[in-house]
Amino acid sequence: MKRNVYPLEVLLWSIAFPGFGQIINKMYIRGAFFIVLEFVINVNANLNMNILYSFQWKSAQAIEATNYEWAMFYPCVYLFAIYESYLSALEKSGQEVRAFLALPFVGGAYFSTIGVIFSTIRSMVLPPTFVAILGIVLGVGIGGLLRVWLIHYNGIKKKP
Repeated sequence: MKRNVYPLEVLLWSIAFPGFGQIINKMYIRGAFFIVLEFVINVNANLNMNILYSFQWKSAQAIEATNYEWAMFYPCVYLFAIYESYLSALEKSGQEVRAFLALPFVGGAYFSTIGVIFSTIRSMVLPPTFVAILGIVLGVGIGGLLRVWLIHYNGIKKKP
């Protein structure tokens, strides 16, 4: 049975779990790689306990439970897996790959990593997980604005 690839569906599955978008795109080895990599980083960073304590609003316990040497890797791996699967889905579906598509993803990875660094501050109002998520949202927004600006600055027009 042939199945159409829907880039938005791939994007959402990748957000849910890195590697799932690659599996939907029938890129099984890459998908397995990202799933294993996510698992290794998650376990070594103890991210699930960080998430659990953050949602219970127990910031001190979340910070204590987390291995930040491993946690710093997570945003880049997470956002790259999302970007790579989305890009592949766009190409497979025959849709145009827009200029500077990577910028919102790169911005999200960068600002989320900064969020991970600042999430260790005990006086922070938000729990650690929310600081990193806020970094993703901020980074995607700034990257998106930078992308729009670069498209305008370079005079790139959509194909008719």
